[in-house]
Amino acid sequence: MAAKASILEITQGDKTYFESLARSRTMQAQIVQRARILLLKSEGISIDVIADKTGINRKSVMLCIEKYKKGGADNALYDAPGRGRNPETTDDEKAWIINIACQRPYELGCPEETWTYTRLTTYINKNAEASGYARLSNVSRSNIRNILENAEIKPHKIRYYCEKRDPDFDAKMHEVLVVYKQVELQFDGEGKILPASGTKINTISYDEKPGIQAIATTSPDRMPTAANGYRQRDCEYVRLGTMSLLAGIDLLTGEAIPLISETHKSSDFIEFLRMLDAKYPKEEIIRLILDNHSAHTSKETHKYLAMNPGRFEFVFTPKHGSWLNMVESFFSKITRQMLRGIRVSSKEELAKRIYQYFDDINEEPVVFRWKYKMDEISPVA
Repeated sequence: MAAKASILEITQGDKTYFESLARSRTMQAQIVQRARILLLKSEGISIDVIADKTGINRKSVMLCIEKYKKGGADNALYDAPGRGRNPETTDDEKAWIINIACQRPYELGCPEETWTYTRLTTYINKNAEASGYARLSNVSRSNIRNILENAEIKPHKIRYYCEKRDPDFDAKMHEVLVVYKQVELQFDGEGKILPASGTKINTISYDEKPGIQAIATTSPDRMPTAANGYRQRDCEYVRLGTMSLLAGIDLLTGEAIPLISETHKSSDFIEFLRMLDAKYPKEEIIRLILDNHSAHTSKETHKYLAMNPGRFEFVFTPKHGSWLNMVESFFSKITRQMLRGIRVSSKEELAKRIYQYFDDINEEPVVFRWKYKMDEISPVA
């Protein structure tokens, strides 16, 4: 006759605690399993039956029961830190760590905008038990980093993008691309400008680059020598003010047309239009590709355009679509080649050197050609 299985004596408080753990859907699976073992044993269920019900071996069942007898509920449910091989993090625990890492720290009560691995580890250690993942109270920074790297999560990084907020973005982009196609058709197969069949249209890619800083050194630079192969510069500097560059690129000739001002207002834009009006023959049309800056659509600008009917045509790029304007490539070029690290003694010197840069590149102008999605544009426009 088989011996009757012994009953594990547990307190009513422990029983209630184990029952709540056994019903939990968020608690770590291992802890739920151990709570079930203790509840089953308190009902006098045999070791073999418990092992079968919980899906683990007899040795693990007996170990859990012995740990409860020796140290109570916490001793049976949780592994002591620093003893033996660290148990593998469960999928539920990994999912909870990733969920925390994918949230904004400020929305979780922290002052930071992005997580560092150290700050994330501190938060997880502090909040793991209350969230039902008590074993993560001691999880290490390296473990959290490995989990996130395997999931390709980088909580410390921000990658910026440009949201399409213009409902007519595609239509406006198409309009700009049609203009580029029309410019393309003004060249022959050898890249020479064809005679105009009607009224000639001069297309100008236009934009402004405000806030160019005039910065002076506090002491002369030390130029490269045989002993020291690079320039040395005092890290202190003096701010002399800022200048604005208004510029256009003639898409037929490649000529760069500059205007430098101390302000960035409608009056400056109108002055640039006057420059263009004086530059091109009166019977020709001047078409500008430009953005929707307030200076381009102000009352002063509309008043000037009304005084010169039929002279100017504006083609606006969509909102957040300045990359469609070819002059942006030119601004990137002038920043890299000329403005990076520039030091001057006055704002006048800054303006003089910028004008000199334009004179130099206009000696051998480069015609800008647009390629993106041009195959989608009908040649007839």
